[in-house]
Amino acid sequence: MSATKSTDRKRQSEAVNRLTWAITAINAHLEELQRIWARAFGISGSQWMILMAISDLDAGEGVPVNAVARMLHLDGSFVTPQSKLLERAGLVGRKPCPLDRRVVRLSLSNKALKQLGRDSEQQQAVADIVFAGLEGDELNEFITRLTSVRRRLEKARLRLTLEL
Repeated sequence: MSATKSTDRKRQSEAVNRLTWAITAINAHLEELQRIWARAFGISGSQWMILMAISDLDAGEGVPVNAVARMLHLDGSFVTPQSKLLERAGLVGRKPCPLDRRVVRLSLSNKALKQLGRDSEQQQAVADIVFAGLEGDELNEFITRLTSVRRRLEKARLRLTLEL
C-alpha cells in the first residue's frame, strides 16, 4: 500500500472516530432533553418518544403500533404495553383498525395535544438554540446529509452482521 493511501485511510479512520464521538455526545444530550420533557408529562423517556412518534406519524387516522416501533427502532412488544400505560395516563387513544382488528392504531389524546401545545413555546426556544446558524436550506442540507450517514451506517451494520 502506498504512503498516500495509508495516510488517507488513517485520516478517514480518525474522522470516523471523531464522528462517532460527536454522535454519541449528541445522542446523550438528546436523551437528556427527552427525559426533561418526559418528566414534565410525568412519563418515561421511552414513553415520550412514543408520543413524539405518534405526533409525527399520525395523519388523522391513528398510527399502527408497528409503525411507531419501526420509527423508534423498537419491537412492537415493547411499544404495546407502553402505549397501554400512556392510555391509562390519558395521553394516548388506542383503537382497533376497522379493516384488521388485530392492528391497533394509536393517536394522541386531547389532553396530550393540549399539553404539547402549551409546551410548544419552550420547545421552539430549545430548537432555536440547537439550530442557531442553520436556516432554511442549510438546515435541510444538514438533515439530508445526516440521513445519508444513517443509511450508510445501516448498510455497514448489515454487512458486518453478515461477515461475522
